[in-house]
Amino acid sequence: MAEPLIAVTGATGVVGGLAAARLAERGARLRLVVRNPARAPELPGAEVRQAAGYADRDAMQAALDGAHTLLLVPAEEAVDRVDHHRTAVDAAVAAGVRRIVYISFLGAAPDATFTLVHDHWATEEHIRAAGIAWTFLRMNLYLDFIPSMVLSSGELAGPAGDGRVAAVARSDLADVAAAVLLDDTHDGRALDVTGARAFSFAEAAGEMAALSGRRIVYRDETLEEARASRAGYGVPDWQVEAWISTYAAIAAGELDVVSDTVERLTGHAPATLADYVRAHPESLGHVTG
Repeated sequence: MAEPLIAVTGATGVVGGLAAARLAERGARLRLVVRNPARAPELPGAEVRQAAGYADRDAMQAALDGAHTLLLVPAEEAVDRVDHHRTAVDAAVAAGVRRIVYISFLGAAPDATFTLVHDHWATEEHIRAAGIAWTFLRMNLYLDFIPSMVLSSGELAGPAGDGRVAAVARSDLADVAAAVLLDDTHDGRALDVTGARAFSFAEAAGEMAALSGRRIVYRDETLEEARASRAGYGVPDWQVEAWISTYAAIAAGELDVVSDTVERLTGHAPATLADYVRAHPESLGHVTG
């Protein structure tokens, strides 16, 4: 009997691409569902199907036809992202998909401080109601993003107070995703996927400064200061509020959660901020202060 076919969305992105590569290394039957086939990674034995986006139900259903398990990577941030997710889930069910592994976010709830988490909660609810098996990977903030949050002046600014975050590397999240896609014993569970320890932004700034030899400091902003400092970025108000609410969620203690999921499911410890900066010194190359 043939192995169940696993469909992976977001394969041209970092997490989806890494998860697909891990699955290919393990000999999984694999289908990559992408918007642009020319950008799809070349993986041994992997099929490639095109769908313009999650909102294109017919294309998604055709792309998922015959797949048993789906890795659903969240769509890009948008005011109608939940609608796109619901359409993708409905297309998967209509195509005969029997399991969905969805990359959600820590503390998914309708009243989470981080506003984008509401999208993940609504998506989880729709998947639960779909009547098929599911696993939710509730990731913490991406560890990889921490260096990019530092301004060129060397300032890491935001209204996070002395709150702590157990950020997780995208490569570790991809490893967990691959493990869960190949093992249905996690069905019906929401797994917190975090780094090995929580840290404050002041601690992160100090560590990045020591590792890079650059002057990097944390400045705790008020919410009003954060809005004012980001007013000129040319993005909609809802997106500015989403960015700011990330820091506010840290200040509220909502991202101060450490789990053993990465090590338990992959057999290796999660990467630390120091690990990441040492491996990617260019991540702080923009800092001139």
